[in-house]
Amino acid sequence: MLLLEQLNRRQAIQVGVGGVLGLSLGDLLRAETDAQDAPRAKSVIHLYLTGGFSVQESWDPKPEAPTDYRGSFDVVRTNRGDHFSENFPKMAGVADKMTVIRSMHCKIPDHGQAAYHLFTGYLPTTVMDFPQMGAVVSRQFGSRKNMPPYVAIPDKVSGTGGTGHLSSKYGAFELNADPGGRGEFKVKDFSLPKGVSQRQFDRRRHARAILESRLKRQGVDETQLGTMNEFYQRAYTLLNSPAAKSAFSLDKEPQKVRDLYGHGYVLSYRRQPAAIGGRLMMARRLVEAGVRFVTVRYDGWDNHVDIRNAFTDKSPALDHAIAGLLADLDQRGMLDDTLVMVTTEFGRTPRVNSSNGRDHWARSYSMLLAGGGITRGQIYGASDATASEPAKNPVALEDFLYTVYHQLGIDANNELLAFGTRPIEIVKGGKLVKGLLA
Repeated sequence: MLLLEQLNRRQAIQVGVGGVLGLSLGDLLRAETDAQDAPRAKSVIHLYLTGGFSVQESWDPKPEAPTDYRGSFDVVRTNRGDHFSENFPKMAGVADKMTVIRSMHCKIPDHGQAAYHLFTGYLPTTVMDFPQMGAVVSRQFGSRKNMPPYVAIPDKVSGTGGTGHLSSKYGAFELNADPGGRGEFKVKDFSLPKGVSQRQFDRRRHARAILESRLKRQGVDETQLGTMNEFYQRAYTLLNSPAAKSAFSLDKEPQKVRDLYGHGYVLSYRRQPAAIGGRLMMARRLVEAGVRFVTVRYDGWDNHVDIRNAFTDKSPALDHAIAGLLADLDQRGMLDDTLVMVTTEFGRTPRVNSSNGRDHWARSYSMLLAGGGITRGQIYGASDATASEPAKNPVALEDFLYTVYHQLGIDANNELLAFGTRPIEIVKGGKLVKGLLA
């Protein structure tokens, strides 16, 4: 009787219905637990801010700290009543759609090692190479709607691993073109080489099939042939798919959507377009078309010198693009099943250096999650008064990655076979951060 009194009204009704159907209370509670553990995210958009993104100039400002700690920027109030740096007013206006984790910490303030750790969950070793999260997702779920499962915009980031001990067929499809850059945007793999007609292409495809059949009869390693065959099949599918060609084009995006993501931002360095708005718009189009995991890069955050100038230059386009992406996904009804994560390999030193920059700092920094079953409008954890150490609810990088995998329906404790015989956990030692979940 006491148990029934503790059940809410919906559960009590379920118990009554379950009795009629012959289901026990235990069956119903187990079913509810299974529903709660069901995957919430169908796709991931991973925005990687390369170089080590500063929290003091972004999403964890310290306005009460001494000047040489807080930096030279003011703050802006978010629509949830918290504070961001004045560099991010548009993001402050959509803070109710995201969670900012202010208590991240990792192990080594070295670009190469920390970036590899972020993308794979492991520090690099000379013994084994580990797969990126996108490669694991590709391996676990495969293609959807004839789209590549894993795409890198504009290309993959060097030094962050690849497919590791998994087959190379799970690697990222690289655009090798920038949807936010100058000039015409065109993914080169969606057109036949100059001088090759469709008829010639079909004849070569048929000849290749005959050659492969002969090689198999001669005892050539079928594993390698199978991998290459998958590469070719994916290429043929993309070349002959109007839907895929449309997904990899921004031509049909109306001006109001382009305005939402921001355009026309030009960086002072070489007067190049900031590009991030077009890249994130492309990422949204791809997940909408069926791509499971998209990685987007936005470079230039290793600010050892003159950090004020760097953020004044680069943050307006970033602020506009992230706010636009979250608003666009929400308006389209896609935010609930698309997990957006904004990451960096580590943070910056609490104190501004003699060159008016900040150096590497791994002991405390921030990252962002939105959608895909993540709580909306939350600041999770806290750093101390100078952003030197986590002060509340510290989140290790392994725990962050474990939680993202969990939202995709992947148990990161599971093991994948390396070299066919050696079991390796997807993420070693990670745990679920329940406070991040809706």
